[in-house]
Amino acid sequence: MAKTLTATTIAKAISAEFHRIQLTPDLLPADIIGTRIYDADTGHFRTERGPVFTNILLADEINRATPKTQSALLEAMQERQVTIGDTSYALSEPFWVLATQNPVEQEGVYPLPEAQLDRFSMLLRVDYPGHDDEVNMLRGATARALSGTRLATGDVARIRDLIQQSVTTEHKIRDYIVRLGRASRRPADVDKAHLAPMISLGVSPRAFQHILALAQVTAFFSGRDYVLPADVKSIFPDCARHRIARSVRAEVEDVSTDAIIAELLDATPIP
Repeated sequence: MAKTLTATTIAKAISAEFHRIQLTPDLLPADIIGTRIYDADTGHFRTERGPVFTNILLADEINRATPKTQSALLEAMQERQVTIGDTSYALSEPFWVLATQNPVEQEGVYPLPEAQLDRFSMLLRVDYPGHDDEVNMLRGATARALSGTRLATGDVARIRDLIQQSVTTEHKIRDYIVRLGRASRRPADVDKAHLAPMISLGVSPRAFQHILALAQVTAFFSGRDYVLPADVKSIFPDCARHRIARSVRAEVEDVSTDAIIAELLDATPIP
């Protein structure tokens, strides 16, 4: 599905450093963040930094690693720093984690803890390519990574700050985001009480921050300096589908998370 190609293309486009980790059951947290090693020549410990010290980190097949190893990314993703021994090290700016995971039906996978899932802004579903696309793949017509850069690494932070400062978000939009999120915890508030037995966990307050930021980005790339409810609705499924935990009943009745989100979007009044 060209996951690595996508990540490397993004890295080259912004002149960013890129590292890839292949997650396996025997991988240890130190293999990701680094460790302290005793140097017999100097008689002191030295710090060996792991692959997390980069701009873009691709965690391939993240759910093949044990929960203990998965948790090694928690501090990095939230605090933008890692702690090795008794010392904390700041990570480069920007720092993004792109992760892939195998279907839960496969053997040898571990579920991602809720705290880990909540730190990812979005969950994108990548399906098989269409028929014509797969034919083009056989013709060698697949795209290659960019040959040159498009932005400097520092431009990413400046663009992010520009969007935050220039894209206006009215109070009604912020209220709409919160009402959507709270509806996932209490569906009865939007007259969807029948969804309550289908949901064991709704979205968190942290999700509201991600939804707002992504709605602003959506408005910016649409050529507007203000957020519309349509911007929120367009990105809400990608922001919420990994944060809403289905109940056993929903799994038995084959009620998908996307179906639950669609009902909540339809039921929540638009400002």
